[in-house]
Amino acid sequence: MNRRQFLQAAAGLAASACYAKAQPTKIIDTHVHFYDPSRPQGVPWPPKDDALLYRTVLPKDYRALPVPQRVDGVVVVEASPWVEDNQWILDIAAQDKFIVGLVGNLPLGTPEFAGHLKRFAANPLFLGIRTRSASLEDSAVIAGLRAVAERGLSFDVHSPPTWVAQAERIAKLVPNLRLIINHVANATVNGEPPPEDWRELMKKLAAHPQVFMKVSGLVEGTKRRNGDAPADVEYYRPVLEFLWKTFGADRLIYGSNWLVSARFAPLDRVQQIPMTFFTEKGQAALEKVFWKNAQTAYRWKNRSS
Repeated sequence: MNRRQFLQAAAGLAASACYAKAQPTKIIDTHVHFYDPSRPQGVPWPPKDDALLYRTVLPKDYRALPVPQRVDGVVVVEASPWVEDNQWILDIAAQDKFIVGLVGNLPLGTPEFAGHLKRFAANPLFLGIRTRSASLEDSAVIAGLRAVAERGLSFDVHSPPTWVAQAERIAKLVPNLRLIINHVANATVNGEPPPEDWRELMKKLAAHPQVFMKVSGLVEGTKRRNGDAPADVEYYRPVLEFLWKTFGADRLIYGSNWLVSARFAPLDRVQQIPMTFFTEKGQAALEKVFWKNAQTAYRWKNRSS
């Protein structure tokens, strides 16, 4: 056993000791992707040349993976720009109560947006939207975000810096819209304190009570693309402690970003890292981060199994 393997094993044992002391009573993973390239129409994402991601990924595949604690439900975040793929997920969710909701992908700012929003918002499993391309200089985009808020839905803010930088403006323009920043706002994770410009942006965002931070994308922030992101929570502590102090216990939300996260670490490690950290903060924090805050931000409903 080399030194790195020894340290990872020690971290795993320490994490196991923490789990024996405290666990949340429920886990809702608020960021997963399901898709099926074998469909006749295929998929627009991921690309065919991606050996890891280009395969059928469904709830049963997620449930089959070992994790420190069983996950009770998931929120699917739709990456496909094809409008009907929103319906594809909702159809699966109608048959599988493991899916507690969908963050859809609709063409914000287009003439068709209002009709699509009306259609999908009629389904109680449709919790909000996320988009990869829209300009706040476009009045139709702002009107669309206001329509999302008026329906009581949320808006996931994609993690690239150009999008996160717009979040404060969105919070001011549409103050009744719940915003969920994805993937710890693209933070660099290297065991060191995050950069000052990132910290200042997080403080500005946290000043708006309707802004939540998704504790996802931690292993992605390491840039370790061979599945070997560190297991030791100390490597992630500078980012996690800053988010804890900035957003507090009521606005941090667990998400895995599976299957994308698998490029950087297996799912058990993705869950283990925040579980270990928030165990230190007490039982109330575990409950909030791993499911209660998600219910506040997304307003998903309990589904009997």
